[in-house]
Amino acid sequence: MIADNEGRRRIIYCVGEERSLREVLSEAEVAPLLSAAAKAGLPGVHVADGEGNVLWGAAGNAAAGKRTAARTVRLEGEPAGKVILRTGTPPGGTEDALLSLIADALATMAHNNLKRMLTTEMHTEVVNRSYEELLETNRKLSASEQRYRELAESLEIKVRERTQELARAMTRLVQQEKMASVGQLAAGVAHEINNPLAFVTSNIHTLKKYTSRFLDMLGRYERVCEQGGVAQQDRDGLRKHREALRIDAIAPDAGDLIRQTLEGTERVRKIVADLKGFSHIDEEGEGPADLNREIERTLSVMTQEIPPGARIVREFSPVPVITCRPGLFCQMFLNLLRNAFQARREGLCVAIRTGVSEDRIRLSFADNGPGIPPDRRARIFEPFYTTREVGKGKGMGLTVAYDIVTSHGGTIDVEDTPGGGATFVVKLPIQRGCHDQVR
Repeated sequence: MIADNEGRRRIIYCVGEERSLREVLSEAEVAPLLSAAAKAGLPGVHVADGEGNVLWGAAGNAAAGKRTAARTVRLEGEPAGKVILRTGTPPGGTEDALLSLIADALATMAHNNLKRMLTTEMHTEVVNRSYEELLETNRKLSASEQRYRELAESLEIKVRERTQELARAMTRLVQQEKMASVGQLAAGVAHEINNPLAFVTSNIHTLKKYTSRFLDMLGRYERVCEQGGVAQQDRDGLRKHREALRIDAIAPDAGDLIRQTLEGTERVRKIVADLKGFSHIDEEGEGPADLNREIERTLSVMTQEIPPGARIVREFSPVPVITCRPGLFCQMFLNLLRNAFQARREGLCVAIRTGVSEDRIRLSFADNGPGIPPDRRARIFEPFYTTREVGKGKGMGLTVAYDIVTSHGGTIDVEDTPGGGATFVVKLPIQRGCHDQVR
């Protein structure tokens, strides 16, 4: 018996290994045989090993000097011990026959025990090997299962990341298609408005000149009438007619009406220009952009979305002109400003700040709304996630803004506004590598 590295006791049998008589026979097996021999008239018989050491029986019962009879006990054909008897009878008697019988019986018992031991040891070895093989197989299966589990988890993560990436790509495609549609619409609207606006503006300028001339002519008529040459009755009739027509009120107001109309047409022209500039329909691919100007354009086209009484604070600092897709950046500004305009309906204040910090352009859009709880900030840029009521938001505005900023190589984060509210901070590289180009 030996112990392996794990403390399990095992029987090792080596083919051809020599065994002693004590290893294959036990006293419980030999004692009954020696007892029977004593009853048969051999009281002094004992069993010794190959070196003469008494194993079983009493060697001192026989008288000294008598003849010693011995028979060899063989194990697997080799001498393993002896059965010894001290006797006074001559050789060839009954005692020698009994002694041979005992030796043969012990040899048979030893041979059978040896075969049983061999069988047991071989079975034990096979069982142990099978058990160890099963343990090794189980260990390999466990390791394989762990690898498959890790692979499945990794695959699940990759599938989830790929799904999110595809969703963001789809969002970008939808937004780009939407921007293209808006751009085409803006170009069409700008064209349709600019044509009538052009001749309305031209006509008003002409009307302004005509009105000035009419008023000048009326003044001359009035002076001629007052100087004489016209009967008093006619002058009184003209004066009454002038009062009835309220010429004195109309004359100064006509100039104001024409001036205000020209200001209105100029405002319409600027809105159309801003709408066309916001869509950047005439620009393909990337180009230089002044972000301060793009923010102003965006504010111009969002006039109707600004809550009544809201205050817009502009703290613009000069920023470098960067190469980007201006149309996408206007879309990003629109989404951030729309998010700020929806923060509250009354007493809203939106502060827009621009500047340069180290090698990046820093843009911030701060509102004094309820703010964003810390436990929701990690998800506000996820597609379709919204904190607004059902039907009030689709949860895509900030996602689109995030994709536009990150695809340009920038970052966008949300912070608390001092005094309450949320501030979205956008940081954009002034110079980009080729891997940061907006896709």
